[in-house]
Amino acid sequence: MRRRDFIKVVAGSATFWSFAAHAQQQAQMRRIGVLMSSAIETDQQAGLAVFKEILHQLGWIDGRNVRLEVRWAGADPAKARKGAEELVALQPDVIVVTGTLGLQTLLQTTRSVPIVFNSVIDPVGSGHIDSLARPGGNATGFVQFDYALTAKWVGLLKQIAPTVTRVAVLRDPELTAGVGQFAVIQYVAPSVGMEVSAISMRDARGIEQDIAKFASAPNGGLILTGSPLSVKYHDLIPTLAAQHKLPAVYHRRYFVTSGGLMSYGSDVDEQYRGAARYVDRILKGEKPADLPVQAPTKYELVINLKTAKALDLAIPQSLITTADEVIE
Repeated sequence: MRRRDFIKVVAGSATFWSFAAHAQQQAQMRRIGVLMSSAIETDQQAGLAVFKEILHQLGWIDGRNVRLEVRWAGADPAKARKGAEELVALQPDVIVVTGTLGLQTLLQTTRSVPIVFNSVIDPVGSGHIDSLARPGGNATGFVQFDYALTAKWVGLLKQIAPTVTRVAVLRDPELTAGVGQFAVIQYVAPSVGMEVSAISMRDARGIEQDIAKFASAPNGGLILTGSPLSVKYHDLIPTLAAQHKLPAVYHRRYFVTSGGLMSYGSDVDEQYRGAARYVDRILKGEKPADLPVQAPTKYELVINLKTAKALDLAIPQSLITTADEVIE
């Protein structure tokens, strides 16, 4: 064989094997859909970074052997529906979703694509899964908290503001979890000398009017329960609490970093770490129906001392000592 022909053969072989390697890499590329259905994009951006970091540690590198498709829905049902439909159309290997709104929308869109959820309250009572131990169907994941946590909000409010004898509970009455959280608070509150009333969150004007009416009498406080609506009005409610001098307890940290008094809830980053590990297991062949839904193992207490000072509250040293974060 002449030298020129030999070089052509070698070059052709190199091109072939390069093409084959590229084709093989594309065939091995897995696809993960991510639906962010929360209005707090800063909180979700941090969670997404944690999710990617754990995936990387488990050997799944975006752009190399896995491709992430992310859709941001906020707390908007129309955007959640659009995002869910777009992700399902891409035929991903698994979809990760945060929040009850996104999970509900995805389950209305597909019953075959594996789903891993986080920050969802009472998925069994809401009919999204069969049971925590064996969820069945195509969805599993991590609950935001169980109802026992709700009782602790009552105790914390009394501890931080002992003069409170009336508490208004902001809840979504259309949500199974909203009814459940209110029921626990209503049961526990009398034991610490609190009278309970409900404020149903439907629209901003109604929330403003109801809180103003409640605040017209003395010794009041607020508890904001978890729901998509609480996230939607995450700026409004702490603002109204400050305006009407009402001590308030929230279920997520970001309410306190934006001016709220105190929060007690699950560690959001831990939820994303768990979601990444479940995605890894599903990509390796396990089924969502066989992976138990898990409750948080870590909760965090956050206190805003600047807000406490504005409310003329002296925070007990015991609370400051046990707090995971104190904002000054």
